Parts: sequence; structure tokens; C-alpha cells
Amino acid sequence: MKIAFVGKGGSGKTTLSSLFIRHLVADGGPVIAVDADINQHLGPALGLDEAEAAGLPAMGDRLPLIKDYLRGSNPRVVSTETVIKTTPPGAGSRLLRVRENNPVYDACARPVELDGGAVRLMVTGPFTDADLGVSCYHSKTGAVELCLNHLVDGPDEYVVVDMTAGSDSFASGMFTRFDITFLVAEPTRKGVSVYRQYKEYARDFGVELKVVGNKVQGRDDVDFLRAEVGDDLLVTVGHSDWVRAMEKGRPPRFEHLEDTNREALRLLRTTVDSAYERRDWERYTRQMVHFHLKNAESWGNERTGVDLAAQVDPGFVLGESLTASV
Repeated sequence: MKIAFVGKGGSGKTTLSSLFIRHLVADGGPVIAVDADINQHLGPALGLDEAEAAGLPAMGDRLPLIKDYLRGSNPRVVSTETVIKTTPPGAGSRLLRVRENNPVYDACARPVELDGGAVRLMVTGPFTDADLGVSCYHSKTGAVELCLNHLVDGPDEYVVVDMTAGSDSFASGMFTRFDITFLVAEPTRKGVSVYRQYKEYARDFGVELKVVGNKVQGRDDVDFLRAEVGDDLLVTVGHSDWVRAMEKGRPPRFEHLEDTNREALRLLRTTVDSAYERRDWERYTRQMVHFHLKNAESWGNERTGVDLAAQVDPGFVLGESLTASV
């Protein structure tokens, strides 16, 4: 199951995504966590110190390796240089599985020990001074999108992506790569404005969107969120002494998280698992192709010098019946 956490900057989406990751790991589920935010804070939220977080391998720096591995022997992709972030898999492409070991994970993922287990953590890498004026952050998240396009995941397998803040996710097709998207919103006008943008942009793509109210202090806050987002409000989260200790670098054992917040995380898990029943691999593949053709026409063909529409394998549908490497 693929899960995105989105929201405006400062909404607490990284904190909530890290709590959800801890919850999944504590329940024994295999989890891949991806920090795709321009501000790379997921590692520290999972307990890494600054030096450890800074030492994580950036996916953006390993994009040639990722492209070469996923291309495999697909005859429609004539060279690694013609692979772009939206290149879809086809016959001969290599696919990724959550539970396997492969060269992409070897190069880009690092295990992070948590209470009762470990998570594979992957990061896009920070936006540095060297990038200013010469690239955009979406050039880094392209590695994440390419991996998601080639990922075959099943029930009780989880990929949790901490997305970039606000509506920047819509600069690519990555917002359609998830079984469910949790939008973290504070009970303020600014807090729900990102929800309205997301809801509008995602309307035509069948994106399953649920709101997690954060920093909620009382009934009035809940009523405000309910009035603004309606039935999309799934659950609310208030103050947490456990989170406060974690943010100071002294997290207690996860089993000591407050009961109300543990119950909220259980509801997120139940909601994610129920989304599996509505998964549509044909639509998923069709949307992948849609955004690939848009990128090909707008910039990809010119940049690569080939007609990238030819990369589309018309008979190929991504799905769990496929082997990990085909």
C-alpha cells in the first residue's frame, strides 16, 4: 500500500508520517519510508541525529543507477539516457518489491532501527545552494516518481512518502501514485486552504483524500474542521507529550504514546488497509501513461532527442501478478 502525507508547511505532516511509520513497524509490517519534502526532516523525526540524517544517500544523486536498473531489457526504452521521471514500465522492465533486496535499495535505502523493528528509509536529498537558479526541486523527486511507477506492492506492505509542502505535489503526476493521501490540516483558514487546492486538483484523478486534523485543542477546533472539509475529516490529533519529548531528541518507547493518539494511528492503518479493496491497477497504469505523454510532449522529447511516446507498452498493466523482475 502506498501512502502520502501532504499539507502546508508547519502543519505537522512529517511528525504524523513518522508516527504512522513507527506504528506500522511496531505492528510488524514491512515499511519503506521516503522523504520527498524539500525540507528533509523525516530522518530526524525517526530518531536519527543530524550527522546520520546528513549522511543518508540522496536518491537524486543516484538517478543514473536507478534508471539503468529499472530499464532492464525493455526494448521500448532505447537507452538509460532516454529514461525520464515518468517513463512507465513495460515488458522487460525491472520492477521493485517492498520486501526484496535489489541494487536500488542497496544504493538508496538505509535501515533505521525503531522500537520493535526497522524501516527502510530513502531520501531525495536536500535542496542545496548549488541548486539555486539552475534546477528545481522536482528534478530530485523525479527519482521517487520513477521508483513508484515501477513498484509492485501488496496488502500488508507499506510505502509511506512524506511529500513536499503545499500544492507543489501537482508539478508532476506523483500525486496519483498513492492508494490514499492523508492531508494534515491545522484548524485555521490557512490550514484548510491547502485542502481545498488539493481537493480541486485531484478531483479528476480519483485520488482518495482524507484529512487528519492536527494541533486540535478542543471541540471548537473539531467543529471548524468538520465545517470546512466535511466527511473528508478522518480523525483529529491534539497535544502529545510523547511528540514533545521526541522533538527534543528524547523519545520514550513508542508503546508509551498516548492512548488517544495510538487510536488515531490505528484508524489511519484501518483506512489504508481498506483502500486496498478499491485498488485499480489498470487506472494506475493508465494515469502513469497519461502523465508520461504530457511530459514527453512538453519537454521530454526535446531533451532526449527521441519520441518518448514509443516507450509506452500498450499491452502492459502493472499488477501483483507480475514477477519482481520481468
